[in-house]
Amino acid sequence: MNVEKLVEIYYAVNEFLIKFMPYMEKQLLTNSKRKPTRTCSLTLSEIMTVLIAFHVIGFRNFKSYYIHLQQFHSSKFGKLVSYNRFIELIQRTLVPLYCFTQSLSKTKTGCYFMDATAIKVCHVKRAYTHRVFKSIATKGKTSTGWFFGLKLHLIVNDLGEIMNFQLTTGKTNDRLPVENLCKHFMGKMFADKGYISKDLFEKLIEKGAELITQIRKNMKNAFMPLWDKLMLRKRSIIETIIDQLKNISQIEHSRHRSIPNFLVNLIAGITAYALKEKKPSITNIYMTGSQYV
Repeated sequence: MNVEKLVEIYYAVNEFLIKFMPYMEKQLLTNSKRKPTRTCSLTLSEIMTVLIAFHVIGFRNFKSYYIHLQQFHSSKFGKLVSYNRFIELIQRTLVPLYCFTQSLSKTKTGCYFMDATAIKVCHVKRAYTHRVFKSIATKGKTSTGWFFGLKLHLIVNDLGEIMNFQLTTGKTNDRLPVENLCKHFMGKMFADKGYISKDLFEKLIEKGAELITQIRKNMKNAFMPLWDKLMLRKRSIIETIIDQLKNISQIEHSRHRSIPNFLVNLIAGITAYALKEKKPSITNIYMTGSQYV
């Protein structure tokens, strides 16, 4: 395990929580009848560090990873609790972890790529007997076929940074979350044919964002600047990022036993990717004035 990376993650998380937790505690509703009597030997910073580091160091199973920490790296933490107790503590990190992910620096380049990917929670044939995600998962269809689960919608820039993300049910139309994803960004949004919509195009134009997609076979060919055509061919960048999230950060697997822990695993995987020094990117892009060339 790269100890330097572990320290780097802890430092970033701890610096954020020092500023964030006082604000969060002010927003929480107090209950004078019940006061906590049990204190945890692990700090919130340490718990979040353990969760994020799992998606960095390459373990495929969280239990094996945690046992490895107990055996070889326990001195780097205050006092590691048992595995079962740690699983109970994971839910505490959901809100702070999400806010930490959103606080990470992102560059508004004006060149963005959008896509959605299926997050399968079980095989589609077992959908009727699945119980953990019964309240939120639905059947959906992608270009690869039917699935049962959720959809992760992403918007990334040409530097490979994840600008925003949103989780929806599996049957949600890819175009539905676009306005919310793009509300803080201006520039060109490149997407596949599934995002073609005149109404959506007009709504985004009003907000300073231009939706650019490929055309379907039955549509008339329209004039498009050369740079836009070149960028449409570079859409593979977001597919590469999704591949890394699924196969390296392991945001998709069917072993979850609770929805909050699933959400923490997903956000921790996205956070681990965001903290990477080397990301997929598109080179030789620059702007003169307000026009890309």
